[in-house]
Amino acid sequence: MTDLPRSRVAAVQAAPVFLDLAATVDKACALIGEAARNGAKLVAFPEVFLPGYPYWNWLMTPVEGSSWFERLWQASVEIPGPEVERLFEAAREHDCIVVIGANERDPKRVGTLYNTNIVIGNDGTLLGRHRKLVPTWAEKLTWTGGDGSSLRVYDTPVGPLGTLACGENTNTLARFALLSEGELVHVANYIALPVGPADYDMAQAIRIRAAAHSFEGKLFTIVSCSAVSEQIIEAMSKDRPENRDILSRRNSAFSGIIDPNGNVVGEPLIDDEGIVYADIDLAKCVAPKQMHNLIGGYNRFDIFDLKIDRSPREPATFVVRNSGDEESEEKEA
Repeated sequence: MTDLPRSRVAAVQAAPVFLDLAATVDKACALIGEAARNGAKLVAFPEVFLPGYPYWNWLMTPVEGSSWFERLWQASVEIPGPEVERLFEAAREHDCIVVIGANERDPKRVGTLYNTNIVIGNDGTLLGRHRKLVPTWAEKLTWTGGDGSSLRVYDTPVGPLGTLACGENTNTLARFALLSEGELVHVANYIALPVGPADYDMAQAIRIRAAAHSFEGKLFTIVSCSAVSEQIIEAMSKDRPENRDILSRRNSAFSGIIDPNGNVVGEPLIDDEGIVYADIDLAKCVAPKQMHNLIGGYNRFDIFDLKIDRSPREPATFVVRNSGDEESEEKEA
């Protein structure tokens, strides 16, 4: 790989139309068009942008949140599905790669949801989907964990592209798995988190994590974070006025682009909606590798050995016995 591309990339910081899938897809398609008109060849969207984040997990008891969980499940996407097809069309029409977070409904297993990053090629095809490996903290009330089959790097016109969702970007081994496949462009998407501990600066925490991955891997990180809209605040504080102050906390969201030295390129967005743009040149990933090449000369593979199991995990394996009493496995699709 000697021809390292230069590209304009875009990080969207926006709120979904809360729990309204069709309207949120409309908003996403409009933002893809806007970013493409400004020259973006990669558009990154927040974690579970479709159709929103389960803030109720943090603000009420699990029993009180059950009706909200059901609403979220009803409004979630299936892959393939008509809503995702509209995003494919937008990516193809505007000739740009799209990475967008979604609540993904399991088509077979009622009530099962995944926190999924959908990776769409500029030709409008599904490159892949990454299901968050471990839901973070209160998120375990909503999402099932993914498996290693989605820890992948995709060959795209903007370069080798990988993605992790929110807290996964603190998982050193997950990040190393992507680096080991040659990742040079990383999409890290998040949700605005004003509901954390009072002394927790989410915007700063996101920036630190993104800078760490860029600096360690000598690559570009595109950070896309959601925003908290008045609609979300109203929904979560209708019967609990005290939630308004919690959800209105500042420094809850950060979106921006980080270079291979861990520096923020241009002006990031804090809390407010908008799109951050940057021109990235993957040739800038080369020289820093002379100092720290974690997947090359700055590692000791005779000492460290990371094994990644990419086997898809299913809840059951069905064994079929033929007439000769020989067993064969029929794994559920």
